[in-house]
Amino acid sequence: MAALPVYVHAPAYYAGQLGMALSTTGLLLFLARLVDTVQDPWLGHLIDLKAGRLRGWMFGAGVLLAVSFAGLWLPPVQGKALMVWLVVMLIAIYTAHSMLNIAYLAWGARLGNEAALLNAAAWREGAGLVGVVLASIVPGYLMAGQQVEQGMAWYALAFALLLALGIGALLYRALPWLGGGQKQSWREPLANPAFRRVLLPYFLNAVSVAIPATLALFFIRDRIEAPQLSGAFLAAYFVAAAIGLPLWVKLAGKIGTAKAWRLGMILAVLAFAGAAVLSGGDVVAYALVCILAGLALGADLALPPVLLAGLISPQHSAASYYGIWTLLGKLALAISGLVLPLLALGGYQPGVAGQGGLSLALTYAALPCAIKLLAMWRLNLVIGDVERKPKS
Repeated sequence: MAALPVYVHAPAYYAGQLGMALSTTGLLLFLARLVDTVQDPWLGHLIDLKAGRLRGWMFGAGVLLAVSFAGLWLPPVQGKALMVWLVVMLIAIYTAHSMLNIAYLAWGARLGNEAALLNAAAWREGAGLVGVVLASIVPGYLMAGQQVEQGMAWYALAFALLLALGIGALLYRALPWLGGGQKQSWREPLANPAFRRVLLPYFLNAVSVAIPATLALFFIRDRIEAPQLSGAFLAAYFVAAAIGLPLWVKLAGKIGTAKAWRLGMILAVLAFAGAAVLSGGDVVAYALVCILAGLALGADLALPPVLLAGLISPQHSAASYYGIWTLLGKLALAISGLVLPLLALGGYQPGVAGQGGLSLALTYAALPCAIKLLAMWRLNLVIGDVERKPKS
């Protein structure tokens, strides 16, 4: 609820509900993500140093995340101060989320062999998708209502309660933290050649996912002309991803994690290529795009973290690896924020019929396809290396 949904709904909320200029919103999103991005390797290193002694770390991050999440949707300021508020709240949300997420991913990286990791990843991402579906439907419904501020206040409270429940369950019921071996510099993972080779395809693929996520609500409203179905389209996308998770895990067990991920990329390209030619009223066709793209998203969610876990040497701690990994994911989201001022230059204006519709369609669908094909090409070059287990 505090990751991808924030990035999907915040631009529409601040540009549509609060009146901030689209180009300004995009630049501020980029700035906030850029500031946040550089800290992830350092946070991963701190988690490694704590070696599982993370109770205070997790509780502190949870409090920061709950407070900043509420602040994002309930800004007490207007005008120029609203721009500063947006940046501060986003940086606080991203920082707290990184503190929790890097520790969580590193915690699970030592659960067992590849089969155990694939199974655990499917359950983890499946549970995450339930939250994503709720977080995709509820804000859109609340923003379309008459009492938006009151609705978002209840939404923030529900998030805080769910967050407390999740952190409590993790700390008191999860398997013990198994650590990762010797402590290391945050730069040490970059000495692993297989890890270095997989970074570029992962980054390119993350950019290809982030761009349509940033533009989805704009595309649905101004290209498909069905804003009332925004929640349904997003739900179809994420439910399809949840359904696809066990299928990708099963396929990865048969042909290998990297090869299964490559097939997911192909499916995503086929899905989004069709979206580029859609226009007003193509509701059924766009629903099909959402379902196919959602199935492909299942591969993007479940398989890359498992691929990474297989590249971590037993002598290395996992959190430093995931710190660099999440850095690239956030950098991809930061870059995707730049498509908003790019669309403004192309003549697109949110909510204005006929203004920059073609530019919106090409940026939402064609550009991600091109980037996804580059990612697949780079993965093809290293697929043999990344599927070999690291030497101890």
